[in-house]
Amino acid sequence: MALKAVHVSDVPNLDQVPENASLSLYSTRFSKGLELNRATSFRIPKFLVIGHRGHGMNMLQSSDSRMKAIKENSILSFNSAAKSPIDFIEFDVQVTKDDCPVIFHDDVILSEENGTVFEKRVTELCLAEFLCYGPQREAGKEGRCLLRKTKDGKIVKWEVETDDPLCTLEEAFQRVEPSLGFNIELKFDDNIVYQQDYLVHVLQVILQVVFEFAKDRPIIFSSFHPDAAQLVRKLQNNYPVFFLTNGGTELYYDVRRNSLEEAIKVCLEGGLQGIVSEIKGVFRNPGALPKIKESKLSLLTYGKLNNVPEAVYMQYLMGIDGVIVDFVQEISQALSDMIKPAKAVPAEEGNGEAEAKSQLQFSQQELSFLLKLIPELIQH
Repeated sequence: MALKAVHVSDVPNLDQVPENASLSLYSTRFSKGLELNRATSFRIPKFLVIGHRGHGMNMLQSSDSRMKAIKENSILSFNSAAKSPIDFIEFDVQVTKDDCPVIFHDDVILSEENGTVFEKRVTELCLAEFLCYGPQREAGKEGRCLLRKTKDGKIVKWEVETDDPLCTLEEAFQRVEPSLGFNIELKFDDNIVYQQDYLVHVLQVILQVVFEFAKDRPIIFSSFHPDAAQLVRKLQNNYPVFFLTNGGTELYYDVRRNSLEEAIKVCLEGGLQGIVSEIKGVFRNPGALPKIKESKLSLLTYGKLNNVPEAVYMQYLMGIDGVIVDFVQEISQALSDMIKPAKAVPAEEGNGEAEAKSQLQFSQQELSFLLKLIPELIQH
């Protein structure tokens, strides 16, 4: 991977936040709002459950039917996720060549015409071309077939149990349950060296849509591209920005992506509010968690282990701030069952408010043992 370093200090502050924009990201799904001021302070008041690409990503070769239930990154997937007691959905945003932010994970669209498979880069399509793939909203209109390349290089038809048309970021704001927060991943190709002017332009196009349509919806930005993450923080002060990392589980040309320690540096240098890490990176290096907390950064995680209730509960005990999951209904329910509310503390015994505290089912000694054991368990 090749990423060109961008000197963020050279970029002027292009804050376009409307005067009436709220600095407290509040959702009725939260016990309290996500608090962010124009310095860098940020607080997540509860353990967040976030739907990966909505109701869950599509793994076409998986034997688990849940991974092929609903088309990922679609309005249907987002609103299906909203039926579960989750806080946010996560999705991927790219910008077409005619400057429209669209929601799609892969860098390229694969299709077939007359028996020939071809691929087109999403960012090189205009909006009309992008929307012509997959099912169409217009009755009687048939879209071009969508294919997908699996991790082993096999090209298969993108078939799911319930399909839905491709969509834009604006549509998501207008058509998705308004209390559901958006974790907007700013998607860039790992194999392209992006010039600073291009990054700034793309981010401004996305921000324009967010500022116009977000209203009171909670928003978190995130990106694997360290320069893009720092730039979007420079371009606006209204919404928190998280740096995405594999946490050292994969190695990249850009060393900033190769460890949680490097991720902390990226956040502190750019004034970011948090890290989103592959959970294996955290489990293999639990010593990084105190460093993250000492740096006053929030930590969210993603990865296959987040579909395992016990692994999610372990993160809750560790003090991680939230998880991005595919099985939104199952994980949110399991977590609710595991975190048993204790009897409310009377107001006169507390700080003027009654508080419901969770009964942790592990002692500190047991938790310490598990933290030492987990890195060994997941090495292979």
